[in-house]
Amino acid sequence: MKFYNRTVEIAELQRIKNLSFTEHSRMTVVTGRRRIGKTSLIMKSVENEPTVYLFVGRKTEAALCSEYIADISRSLNVFIPAEIASFRSLFQYLMELGTRQSFNLVIDEFQEFLNINGAVYSDMQNVWDRYRRRTKVNLVLSGSVYSLMNRIFQNSKEPLFGRADNIIKLSPFDTGTLRTVTGDYNPGYQNDDLLALYAFTGGIPKYLEIICDGCELKVERMIEFMARENSPFIDEGKNLLIEEFGKNYGVYFSILSAVSGGINTQPEIMAALGDKSIGGQIKRLIEDYGVLKRLRPIGSKEGTQTVRYEITDNFLQFWFNYFDRHRAMIEIKNFTGLQHIIKAGYTAYSGKILERYFRAKLAESGLYREIGSWWEAKGNQNEIDIVALLLEKNKALAVEVKRQKERYRPTAFVEKVERLKQTVLPNYGIETSCLSLDDM
Repeated sequence: MKFYNRTVEIAELQRIKNLSFTEHSRMTVVTGRRRIGKTSLIMKSVENEPTVYLFVGRKTEAALCSEYIADISRSLNVFIPAEIASFRSLFQYLMELGTRQSFNLVIDEFQEFLNINGAVYSDMQNVWDRYRRRTKVNLVLSGSVYSLMNRIFQNSKEPLFGRADNIIKLSPFDTGTLRTVTGDYNPGYQNDDLLALYAFTGGIPKYLEIICDGCELKVERMIEFMARENSPFIDEGKNLLIEEFGKNYGVYFSILSAVSGGINTQPEIMAALGDKSIGGQIKRLIEDYGVLKRLRPIGSKEGTQTVRYEITDNFLQFWFNYFDRHRAMIEIKNFTGLQHIIKAGYTAYSGKILERYFRAKLAESGLYREIGSWWEAKGNQNEIDIVALLLEKNKALAVEVKRQKERYRPTAFVEKVERLKQTVLPNYGIETSCLSLDDM
């Protein structure tokens, strides 16, 4: 797959690189979930420049240094003493080199030093503080375990806190890029095919690459490709999250499984888990891991108890809903049955994902200051799929999302909007709309 999008991030990385080479060294941190294209982005931003790329694998420090010495010698055409066996010494050697020449230093999966030698971070802080003002090194540190990278650079008790000049968190591809990718690989695509690709991948570049290179971009073909024996997607959710949660992942998985199935309030989740106390785990899923988000009706106060939870990642939502929930079927290799279940439920499942798509598309337009949903906790429980507050004062958009536009009932929707206006947005002019597959 060719390199798509990321023009803003590349421009920012190149701006920082130019400052590093003309003024003094800068430290940039690039984070984002696994498979989101951090390494490809970084290497694209430094191509045709002198660059050292170091990957932190799970080996001994001495073994890594031995590999790094060969990589550095080859990349910069310099001699490095073979007896260097500590990363502190190697990093100091590189910074010394940076007093004489400019180069990019990329360290990938940086959080893995925690499993090798946690003292590396304090060692680096000491060397960095001594050398950064008199060297010209563009240091880029990348990591895919969000919670650990967040701790390393944003916890005030950690040695590298405050040292990063820039922290770039990569997001999935936006809806415009997703449409471009779909059109490139399937010029005659239907909007349902685009929605399926969004539902299954969430715009994660590596998942897009695997599917686009592996099958025809049609709803049924994608389902058959993903839910087959030896599919890389079958265990991807588990592998991705165990990296974050560690060995004690059971309760976290149970919470996410419940939310993926529509059990989305804390009392309901607690009941599904046998009245287990889960407040701490939910807080960590939101704040430490970024996997869950808290939804409140638009216009409600911060402390309202009317809260729902949603998995932030489309792929994980799909994975829990089908691959995790039907693990027994996977164990007996009944992939035909699994494909049938996914196909049978696709219409209802994708309808909710279509709401996410349009929320994302509205956000990308730059016309709104807040986008959410609205519902009443009590009484007749009116609900509106999308409510977006425009930048223009006292103007809003209320949207009903339907896969098929003929299912839209404008009279009933106007009654809901009138209730919204009475209870939450009394001084607003509210435009109403129905968005469907036709509007993608």
